Amino acid sequence: MFQPRLYLDMSSCLSVRVNLAARSYDIYIGQGLLPFIGTYASELLSRTKCAVVTDSNVASLYAQTVLDSLAHAGITATLITVPAGESSKSMTVVEEVCRQMLQAGLDRKSFLVALGGGVIGDLAGFAASIFLRGIPFIQVPTTILSQVDSSVGGKTGVNTPEGKNLLGTFSQPSLVLADVDTLSSLPQREYCEGFAEIIKHAAIRDALMFEDITAVADNQGDLTALIQRNVAIKARIVEQDEHETTGLRALLNFGHTIGHAIEASVPYGELLHGEAISLGMVAAARLSAQLAGLPVIAPAKIIGLMKKFHLPTTLPANITAESILEHMKHDKKFSEGKIRFVLLKTLGQAFVSSDVTETHIIAAIKALRY
Repeated sequence: MFQPRLYLDMSSCLSVRVNLAARSYDIYIGQGLLPFIGTYASELLSRTKCAVVTDSNVASLYAQTVLDSLAHAGITATLITVPAGESSKSMTVVEEVCRQMLQAGLDRKSFLVALGGGVIGDLAGFAASIFLRGIPFIQVPTTILSQVDSSVGGKTGVNTPEGKNLLGTFSQPSLVLADVDTLSSLPQREYCEGFAEIIKHAAIRDALMFEDITAVADNQGDLTALIQRNVAIKARIVEQDEHETTGLRALLNFGHTIGHAIEASVPYGELLHGEAISLGMVAAARLSAQLAGLPVIAPAKIIGLMKKFHLPTTLPANITAESILEHMKHDKKFSEGKIRFVLLKTLGQAFVSSDVTETHIIAAIKALRY
C-alpha cells in the first residue's frame, strides 16, 4: 500500500486498497486530507506538471487549497474550471478540457486531478484516459455520491441525448483522496442524494449496514467509517469484475435501469442522480418482492430509510412511462434487446435477472405514482 511519508497523522485516515494487479490503487478517507494532495501526488507519481479540473461551484471552495499544496510540492498546475452541473458531461466539454491542457503545454508526463463530484470525476477521468492516449489521474471527490461510488472503479464517461454515460472508458485512477471535510459545504439536497448509493450498497451486499445508515441519519453514527465500508464493498466487486464481463459488477446497477431512464426523462439537473436512483430502487425492490421472493417488508424498509434522507419515493407527474421506456432502450444494461435487471432475493443478496418484462416495468412505473 502506498503511504506518503509526510502525511502527519495517518491514524485518523481510513483506507481501502483496490487490488487490480498493475492498476491497483489506494483510497484514503479522512478529515484534513486536501492540503496534502501535493505530497500524495509527488511521492506517488513523481511528475511536475498537472491539470486540476473542477467546476464553478467547487473552484471557489477548494481549488486554491489544492493549487497551493501542489505548488508547495514543486508541481506546476493549470486550473481548468467547467460550468457546474450535469450538462458539462458532454463531448464538447471534454474537447475543451483537452484543448486547454494542450494549450498549457501539458504532455504525456503530466497528470490530472479531478476535484469535485461525480460529474467532474467522470468528465475529467475520461479526458485523462484519452489525452495523448492516456495520462494518470487522481480522483478528489467532494460529495458523498462521488466518495462512495463514482470515484471508485474506473468508470469514466459523458452523456448523449440518447442516454447517460453512453460514451466512456474503463480507466482506473492512480489514487482516490476523499476528504470528508468537503462534505460540510454541500447543500442539503446534494448531501442527501449520496445516500441513495449507500442504501443501494446495503441492499445488494450488506444488510447489516442498514443499522449504520440509520445511525448516521439520526446524527449518531460515524460517517467516515460508513464511507469506508461502502468503498470497500465497491472495491471488492470491482476487483472481481473490473470490466463487467462476469455479471458481478452489474449488481451495482440495482435501481439504475429505471433510475437512469427517469433521470434522462427530464432536463439534466431537474432530478439529481441520487434522487432518480432512489425512485429506481423503489421500483426494483417492489419487482423483487413480486418476482424474486424478497420479503414484502424489505421494500418498506428501503423506502423508510430513503425518506430519512428526503429522497423521493413517488414519481413526478410530468414524467411519463413512455418516456422512461424509450430511454431504457438506449441503456447499456439492455443486451440484444433483452432487459438485464438487478433484483434482490433478500436484503444483502442481489442477482441479475432476465425475467423482468416490459409489462412488469410498466406496472412498476405506474406503482411509483403512489
